[in-house]
Amino acid sequence: MKKHFLVILLATASQLHTNAQNRGPAAQPAAPAAPGFAATITAAGLRQDLTELASDAYEGRETGHAGQRKAADYLSRQFEQMGLLGPMNGTGNAYQQPFGLVGTTPAAAGRLQVGAATFVSGQDFVSFGAVTLPASAAAADPVFMGFGIETERYNDYAGQPDVRGRDVLVLQGEPNNGLGRNLLSGNKQESEWTSVFRKAALARDKGARSLTVVTYATPAAFRKLVRPTLPYLSEPTYGLTAPVLQPDDKQYQGQVPPAYISTLITHGPMGATLLGTTVDALWRYDKESYQLGRPPARFQPVAFTVEMPHQREELTSSNVLGFLEGTDKKDEVLVISAHYDHVGVLHDTIYNGADDDGSGTSAVLALARAFSAAKAAGQGPRRSILFLLNSGEEKGLLGSEYYTGHPVRPLAHTVADLNIDMVGRTDKAHQGKPDYLYLIGSNRLSAELHTLSESANAQNTRLRLDYKYNDPNDPEQLYYRSDHYNFARHGIPVIFYTSGLHPDYHKATDDVDKIEFDRLAERTRLVFFTAWELANREQRPRVDAPKP
Repeated sequence: MKKHFLVILLATASQLHTNAQNRGPAAQPAAPAAPGFAATITAAGLRQDLTELASDAYEGRETGHAGQRKAADYLSRQFEQMGLLGPMNGTGNAYQQPFGLVGTTPAAAGRLQVGAATFVSGQDFVSFGAVTLPASAAAADPVFMGFGIETERYNDYAGQPDVRGRDVLVLQGEPNNGLGRNLLSGNKQESEWTSVFRKAALARDKGARSLTVVTYATPAAFRKLVRPTLPYLSEPTYGLTAPVLQPDDKQYQGQVPPAYISTLITHGPMGATLLGTTVDALWRYDKESYQLGRPPARFQPVAFTVEMPHQREELTSSNVLGFLEGTDKKDEVLVISAHYDHVGVLHDTIYNGADDDGSGTSAVLALARAFSAAKAAGQGPRRSILFLLNSGEEKGLLGSEYYTGHPVRPLAHTVADLNIDMVGRTDKAHQGKPDYLYLIGSNRLSAELHTLSESANAQNTRLRLDYKYNDPNDPEQLYYRSDHYNFARHGIPVIFYTSGLHPDYHKATDDVDKIEFDRLAERTRLVFFTAWELANREQRPRVDAPKP
């Protein structure tokens, strides 16, 4: 799972806001999944694959490095031995989908110049995400988009200019009455739109070059709150090598915008200067937005220059794909995914990533074997199944972003993505009662998929399904933090399976000896039964909600 040191930043922005304010339809009948094929998913089989992948020999499987390439070769051999098809042509390995990425590391403090005023990163603003801003001083192309919200009830983007290739400025949080009551919830509960990450995801999807989030904090308060994040911000960030979009681009030319566009968070006086106004006027805009229930008259950003000095490193990586062709509905595709990369070697210590996401990768291998056995027995699925093992997830969901920009079958033919990420442990909330699984996203785009999933569990595995992280307002925002999101953003129904976070998450102690293999097998079998239904039912799950 994509590590969210950004959670610190998101919480920081939320805290700045809080401190300042203290001033469906039924599923079709189940297809008769043969229990014998589900029974091929065993703790012993999962242990064998995971013990291999999470060994020191793979050096933490860091994207673009030797350990990741070794893991890709191992996974390719497994798919080949199962008899799956390698769907890639002309790549040297039919099971691998290569892609390029570029890492950017800060070389000096970033600067924004507004007239005679200079604002410096680490003091007046912090930045994260792939560096899509220029390394040397250049004119920005700013546009103000209110709070950066797009919902049926409140939409800052409606009727506004195209933001592709431009530098979007937004206010932190959401419209508030100044007494703690939020417009979208009608109470003190903050919505997902309070999250900087949610605003950045939308701006990225709309093709913006960068996003700047303006807080109301004083410079002193801002520096105190962001100080813990500064060590993280000196680390490299990554993006695909797709070209940055320009304002006159009408199409993405087969590409999607780079993951994690440059995202800046500023203190109040800096933000007010960028918007040609005052901090008091920002507060008035906030309250007026709440009172009107729609965006009021907008600020007009002033001209400024920006420079984000950085060093670039270009790398190559690859997704691993195994394709099982269906029967009478073979043109439709179900994707079952996980990411096989992890964070590599840090300070001479190997981070093996047994749970994140060796557990999900091993589960996908087990599922591929089960469906291959079904096909060998003459009971193969009606729809085709793509077993997709992504790289680059830890760098910003890059492998799945690349795949959805370059699918082996048209995305319009993809009926759903079942994504598995960290399913081998028991989190603190479920100690003593580990027969559970968190499901995220199952009802976000298709009520029918959610009902089908619930039915598959009730009829077969009977795990306790926990939807805590599916709450759009949950502060962890896991919906945006694993590979399923790149399918959801294209309007494809998804389910994200996870057993949650634990103290070894993204630590060197995430090792095989802590994996609960019996639980991992039970959870994998739930995915099997759900996938069997999706691959064999007459109709694909109906999409009844807009894409995020």
